[in-house]
Amino acid sequence: MKLKDKKVGFILTGSFCTFSKTLPEIQNILKEGAEVIPIMSSNAYGMDTKFGKAQEFIDEIEKMTGKKIISTIQGAEPIGPKKLTDIMIIAPCTGNTMGKLANAITDTPATMATKSHLRNNNPVVIAISTNDGLSGSAENIGKLLNRTNYYFVPFRQDNPITKPRSLVFDPKYVIPTLEAALDHEQLQPILL
Repeated sequence: MKLKDKKVGFILTGSFCTFSKTLPEIQNILKEGAEVIPIMSSNAYGMDTKFGKAQEFIDEIEKMTGKKIISTIQGAEPIGPKKLTDIMIIAPCTGNTMGKLANAITDTPATMATKSHLRNNNPVVIAISTNDGLSGSAENIGKLLNRTNYYFVPFRQDNPITKPRSLVFDPKYVIPTLEAALDHEQLQPILL
């Protein structure tokens, strides 16, 4: 139970189709005895989609964690200086967010939270969910794999027939990846 008493920053970005896989992982992390600090990108926080209404997700996450979601750049900036997190996970992490992190662009609550958290040399876990992982986002995945303090939840092709370039994380590896990352190790294999 390496997560017991850890402060886990949990960032959700706009891969709405994976929210149904992601939200149960928040509950699983809480069951491990961790404190979860919820953070959402602007799109995740404000967009209604065919997968659900933003306010319903917000209400569910805040009820689960007992905390207000950090949803602004100003709200995310103090994470590092105040040492609010021991480890951070971005789940789901879109290609857009990975691209910004790989290229040091800090213009969303998600990227600011990550940048602020990294100033303390703490691990960031990425649970990828993007339709262009084997095309446009491949370069950014490679960049982040080679950076200190970034770790990936093992992933696979989402649907090789209808979405041949799409990648998605496997939720059953979220907690094992967090535990390995706390020891500064990448869970293997990365590709399933």
